[in-house]
Amino acid sequence: MTQCAYVHIPFCKNKCKYCSFVSYPKQNAEVKKSYIKTLLKEIEYFYKDESLKTLYIGGGTPSLLDIEDLDSILQCFNFENNAEITIEVNPETVNFDYMQRLYAVGFNRISIGIQSLDNNILKSIGRIHDASTALQTIIAAQKAGFKNISTDFIYGLPKQTIDSFVKDLIQVVDLGIKHISLYGLKIEDGCYFYQNIPSHLPDDDMQADMYLAAIETLEKRGFSHYEISNFAIPSLESRHNMNYWSDGEYYGFGVAAHGYIGGVRYSNFCGLNEYEKDYTQKEFLRALSKKERLQETIFLGFRRGDGIDIADINEKFCIDFDKVYSTVLNKYLLTGHIIKTAQGYKLSDNGFLLSNIILADFI
Repeated sequence: MTQCAYVHIPFCKNKCKYCSFVSYPKQNAEVKKSYIKTLLKEIEYFYKDESLKTLYIGGGTPSLLDIEDLDSILQCFNFENNAEITIEVNPETVNFDYMQRLYAVGFNRISIGIQSLDNNILKSIGRIHDASTALQTIIAAQKAGFKNISTDFIYGLPKQTIDSFVKDLIQVVDLGIKHISLYGLKIEDGCYFYQNIPSHLPDDDMQADMYLAAIETLEKRGFSHYEISNFAIPSLESRHNMNYWSDGEYYGFGVAAHGYIGGVRYSNFCGLNEYEKDYTQKEFLRALSKKERLQETIFLGFRRGDGIDIADINEKFCIDFDKVYSTVLNKYLLTGHIIKTAQGYKLSDNGFLLSNIILADFI
């Protein structure tokens, strides 16, 4: 039974220079209303009335929508009593009244896209808010009733230093933030920076040092490094994202949204016109083979801080994990990039830095 759902809102005020996600800046109200109308039809068509454990509305910038539109999305679903209902917001698009109304209609978790608290860096990467607005957004969310607040940061930004990055993290922790997501800057095809590489980018070694400094800083302050990019005070981990990393099923609704149900992965059309023309069709639809499911279980499991459970893998896939992967395991156990646990194996902090290489050896 599928009990998690992701809803994509593809609109934003301005496309950030590092962003290669599917989003459409500067769309008028008519386009947004038409999109919401199609989105609600898609949910009605595919959703089977399960009681959801988690719902995540991301983007884009979902906080560009009117509260009434967001409420209409929530009204499509049934929820368990303690369901985690998350929305992403941009600091420049919300105020206390808006967040108070978000809380009133049922959102109980909010994810604030901050990225940096250096105004010069924010300007250079195309963010439309400043540091003061970001910090005031945290305070306003707390006053609005949100106890579960997450903040996003990027490391490896132009002219960013290890000290400035760590200082940013300490500032939000001191404000009472209990969940932080960290992403290394990746310049990919489709973003402004891909054709206009910025100067003064930290090199790979400095990015690695930033990541390790963040781990040390946050763990000292009581955070658990529960996933390769995510840190939380225990009990406030993102339940929605943990479902992804545990190979759980989830609906994907909206333009470019991905889903996973009954061993089938799918994604919706990326174009607004294509999506609205026939929301019942998928751009990508693939039933995973047993081998592919095993590979995904390994890949996703090693992203988690507690790693993989080999008893679960052995039972599910009828293999002897230690035997099948002995060469790879011995290689990285020897270097310290993989650590043996009571349940199986996990990546060390330095192993996370080389996760793509290590997982390629498994897969």
